Amino acid sequence: MTTLRKELTLYGLTMIAIGSCVGSGIFLTPSQIAGYLPSPLLILLVWALGGIITLTGALTFAELGAMFPQAGGVYVYLKEGYGDLFGFMYGWAYLLVINSGSLAALNIAFAYYLGFIIPLGDTGIKVVAVSSIITLTIINILRVKAGEIFSNIFTGLKLIGITGIIAVGLFMGNPELMSSQAGQPVSSGNLFVAFGLALIGVLWSYGGWQHASFVAGEARDAQRTVPRAMILGALIVALVYLLTNLAYLFLLPLPEIVGSESLAADAVSTVIPFGGNLIAVIIAISVVGTAGIYTLSAPRIYYAMADDGLFFKKLAWVHPQFRTPVNAILTQSAWAIILLLFWGTFEDVITYVVFIDWIFFALAASVIFILRFKRKDALRTYRTFGYPLTPALFIIITGFFVVNTLIEKPKQAWAGLIFMAIGLMSFMYFKRSRKRNTFLNK
Repeated sequence: MTTLRKELTLYGLTMIAIGSCVGSGIFLTPSQIAGYLPSPLLILLVWALGGIITLTGALTFAELGAMFPQAGGVYVYLKEGYGDLFGFMYGWAYLLVINSGSLAALNIAFAYYLGFIIPLGDTGIKVVAVSSIITLTIINILRVKAGEIFSNIFTGLKLIGITGIIAVGLFMGNPELMSSQAGQPVSSGNLFVAFGLALIGVLWSYGGWQHASFVAGEARDAQRTVPRAMILGALIVALVYLLTNLAYLFLLPLPEIVGSESLAADAVSTVIPFGGNLIAVIIAISVVGTAGIYTLSAPRIYYAMADDGLFFKKLAWVHPQFRTPVNAILTQSAWAIILLLFWGTFEDVITYVVFIDWIFFALAASVIFILRFKRKDALRTYRTFGYPLTPALFIIITGFFVVNTLIEKPKQAWAGLIFMAIGLMSFMYFKRSRKRNTFLNK
């Protein structure tokens, strides 16, 4: 049987973790977040909270990644802790909601920002977005090393660009502008609700550090490199996001931040006249780089599910020459194109994507408690720092976010839950099929 090629290094895995986070979010969501929390202190606080959540999650998942250094990541953790049903439901959600939806949104964002430089029109934006998905698909089919090189280049470029934004804000902006803005006060009764709503954009922006675990089956010395990559990625992204928001606050007053549709471009334009076009290029590079990583990493979940007999068997096929899960990659990209052509608004999409995604994050994090009890003597090359407080904090904050989203954004949340119900029925079908095949092969 043809197996996956082990080529990914610590540097490559860390770039995947960072690049999966730093995409469209830091450019698109700060205005929305400032609308919920119109105070510089609260804005920085909610981004810091997002960093804490991300770090506690990375520390927790690092132990699980060290225990299960194979392709699949969160899918594997859920299956090991709760059984096939939970593993299947995560893969189902990831293919048809979370990752394909994110992939479609990222490529639309790429085409949209490219349109700032080259006029495209509505049809042109769709053509560019679809073409981008097709191109990324071909790159990641050819070889996982090609995907890693693409990830390294584009992640490096986007970090250089974001460093430029931070430098402009911190060295050319006005710190007194931030300190002089009290903003509109948020009543104590609504503060938790406002934080919960602001976390939708924050967690969308931070989401992605776990992608390093998806490709563990193709990593060198996975038991050591995967945990380190997730932790390093979480720390670097948290620092970058805090500094970027600080730069925004040094360059623009709060009312303009809240009202801006292209915050990074507007902020840099206050001190550099041609800043808008420059930032549009940076955002386009950032978004397409993240889309490339999503195209690379998530199909390994579907591959692992199919290999376990819990999804269409052909998704487990590995190309004998390229050594990549071709059918899994093609299926994801085809569905992303369908979503791209028929989708709704960006804000509605990220709400139900993040809602479903973080339900599974909380469930996966809880697996660490189950395995510490059931597999006390299992080899653990890394143990979660601060256990059990670290995973408990991650689960509690994530639980608050999920409940608050369900109450405040019921339309998007219930749409995701209904989709999960359809997934449950699909699981029963695949389960029966696997039992029937096992019986026939005896």
